[in-house]
Amino acid sequence: MSDPTQTARRTVLAAGASALAGGVLTACGEGEKQKPVSEPGSATDPSAPAPAAAKKTIAKAADVPVGGGTVLKEEKLVITQPTAGNYRCFTAVCPHQGCLVTKVANGTIDCACHDSKFKDTDGAVTKGPATRPLAEKKITVAADGSITLA
Repeated sequence: MSDPTQTARRTVLAAGASALAGGVLTACGEGEKQKPVSEPGSATDPSAPAPAAAKKTIAKAADVPVGGGTVLKEEKLVITQPTAGNYRCFTAVCPHQGCLVTKVANGTIDCACHDSKFKDTDGAVTKGPATRPLAEKKITVAADGSITLA
């Protein structure tokens, strides 16, 4: 036969778990008001996705010369413009030993640490010791010339 104290305890615990699972927990104080529950997907719904943040401009198209490029040290990116209006973006971190590339000239992105060179069109290795290409990053060039990461 079961102990009446244990049965009462289980009943209280089950009721509490049920109330929590159903979201029906009320305030104990007299005169306290419950906070209104927002509708799913509404502007006040805490689970609703945050509005998209404005994309940060990382460069201006006018700062990226045709047949050359610009190294953005702080962002660790390099943007090239191999032909007029054709912008490409790559990581500026050399895959050989992690140095930042230093310049874009004569169709290559150059790393001064160990003289690795990469194509300005696709980041492929043209001269080692690096054996892997620079990772490409997707960018968007707006009508006003601002360049952002896509």
